Amino acid sequence: MAHYIFDGTLTGLLSCIFRAFQFKEYSVQVSSESQLTGLFDQPIEVASHEQQAQRVWQGLQLKLSAAGLRRFYYCFLSEQQAAFQHLFNFALYLFQSSQSIEKDYGHPDVLAVSQWAKQVGREKHRMEAFVRFKKCSDGIFLSLVRPDFNVLPIIERHFKSRYQDQKWLIYDEKRRYGIYYDLSEIHQVDLNAEQLDPQLSTGRSQAFSIDLDPDEALYDQLWKDYFDSVNIRARQNLKLHIQYVPKRYWRYMNEKSL
Repeated sequence: MAHYIFDGTLTGLLSCIFRAFQFKEYSVQVSSESQLTGLFDQPIEVASHEQQAQRVWQGLQLKLSAAGLRRFYYCFLSEQQAAFQHLFNFALYLFQSSQSIEKDYGHPDVLAVSQWAKQVGREKHRMEAFVRFKKCSDGIFLSLVRPDFNVLPIIERHFKSRYQDQKWLIYDEKRRYGIYYDLSEIHQVDLNAEQLDPQLSTGRSQAFSIDLDPDEALYDQLWKDYFDSVNIRARQNLKLHIQYVPKRYWRYMNEKSL
């Protein structure tokens, strides 16, 4: 069995799909890591080729609905090796079929792509709901996050629409890049996160070492006071609360900090 190794980008994965049809190699293991899993594996490094990837993407656009194309992209953003393999197999099945296969959930790869897309979509909605910002002394609103999946590319539209009159930066601690809105456009930025938060190694976030706006502490306390005033302690249901607001998101929320 051939083993395609790509660089982990969507362009790289689409280039793997192009190569499979080019050389008629349909029994292939796909991975973004150079790790062989069998004695007879044939490692093949597939370079990212923009034109080849574009041809495959155009083919997906012709064969899939807008929702199906979104599921394909969401599944890729999971960054899971199993998901990459399912996407590769899904594409082969799609292009070799004369009929629509989007709802053929009896096929394991169609079902898996849908399931991964749902997980990424759920993470997207939770990040949009639970991200909290701190206002820095230079006027930029900053948030450090650590999502399970690479959701920054699909949450930027939400935050650009919601905070059009503010400069903000959402930085992914795990993937070491962020999205910055300058009141006009959104830019991808790379920086040393430890300079923003010295406690990243401890797994705790939002303990900024940079200068915050002098009023930030006041706003923080006002929000905590408001939350406490509307909270009815006699009706607290911690089990239900954790179901809707999992503990891993608490570190983003002002009301959960001491």
